[in-house]
Amino acid sequence: MTDPWVALEPGADPAERVRLLRRAHETFTAVGTVPRPVRPVVADSWRRSARAGVGPDGTASVELMDGDLGAYRAEHPLAPVMPLFRELLGTFAADGEHLLAVCDAHGRLLWVEGHPATRQKAGRMNFVPGARWAESAVGTNAPGTAVALDRPVQVFAAEHFIRRVQPWTCAAAPVHDPRTGRVLGAVDITGGDGLAHPHSLGFVQAVARAAESHLALLPARGPAVDGPELTALGRDQAHLTVDGRRIRLSRRHSEIMVLLSRHPEGLTGDELLCALYEDESVTPVTLRAELARLRRVLGPGMLASRPYRLTVPVGSDVAVVERRLEAGAVAAAAAAYAGPLLPASQAPAVARLRERLADGLRTALVARRDPDLLTDWAHAPWGEEDLDVWRALASVRPTPPVRARLAALEAELGMNPVRPTAPVRARLAPWERGPGIAGGRPGRSPR
Repeated sequence: MTDPWVALEPGADPAERVRLLRRAHETFTAVGTVPRPVRPVVADSWRRSARAGVGPDGTASVELMDGDLGAYRAEHPLAPVMPLFRELLGTFAADGEHLLAVCDAHGRLLWVEGHPATRQKAGRMNFVPGARWAESAVGTNAPGTAVALDRPVQVFAAEHFIRRVQPWTCAAAPVHDPRTGRVLGAVDITGGDGLAHPHSLGFVQAVARAAESHLALLPARGPAVDGPELTALGRDQAHLTVDGRRIRLSRRHSEIMVLLSRHPEGLTGDELLCALYEDESVTPVTLRAELARLRRVLGPGMLASRPYRLTVPVGSDVAVVERRLEAGAVAAAAAAYAGPLLPASQAPAVARLRERLADGLRTALVARRDPDLLTDWAHAPWGEEDLDVWRALASVRPTPPVRARLAALEAELGMNPVRPTAPVRARLAPWERGPGIAGGRPGRSPR
């Protein structure tokens, strides 16, 4: 085969290939070996699926519904290119009795459109908007595997890991943010065996590239259109997008921007000193020098003093997660959480905010008891040793790998992990409590 990403080489008999693939799938699920003619990309995906605890008789879970789904779709960066997807793929899908599907970077289906009878049939396996089709959740499938590998991929019939999906064939390609290069999601075409033709993979890849070109022509979306936007989750150095510029801030400037973005009324020098430095010997002169450097980075007029404050509202990914949690949109909050806030920061106020945000989200996930959301958290670097989450996951998805990991964690922690006995919020000074949190209002502590 000239292209390992295409399911069938020219001249191959689809019926014979299906028979061989089903036999190979039975062998893999029984003894764990992958015989020929399974393609390497599919064999690797089957192994990842098994390691993630996916069972061949599983099904997708619907994670986003009603208001959660609508709100998440409305603000998703792929929303502006949906008319383009419909123009390029919609008629092809409807006429060929196929489906056009678009997922986010976590494999959640956001839009599923196309032939009505095909949609109804796909609904029986939960191939519907809001369902989780990540490879780690439902095994090998085109949109989930395309996102996992960041590659266009075609999945034919019994190459799917879950048996109930094996009557289908699909091709998907990831779509990237043209400014940052990060994966935004994938566009997919799903239907019958006819989609195993190499042209379907090339077609969907061309559509993805067209979408990226269209996104590059659009102005930046979200808060950055009206003002600066700060990205600080999962990174030690925050990125600030302002006036079309993307600025990588130093660690100390990142900490200052996080704090000032949460306090539009401003913070005094004494408050910033207490928030940023554990060492009480640090002098106001040191802080003033740091703020002067930050002012040069931001440009004229953005950072004022007496008190120190930003002269324009600055949105942040921290605020997005908080808003979604407050609205009860747990899945959407988890999707926006890219990792701990400035994880290497030792600034006291940042460390407290980091802990409060993570604790609030993990508590909501445990209460929600969604196996896919818990799996995501447990397998993320920040959740690998989270005993509460692993216990919750074991109660809703008690696969052997999950039970083994839980047993190892309990043994390592002696079954008696130390957990905070009071809400993290109780340890915050009043001026640190940030906007939109019950029981707190932004304000300055007395000097």
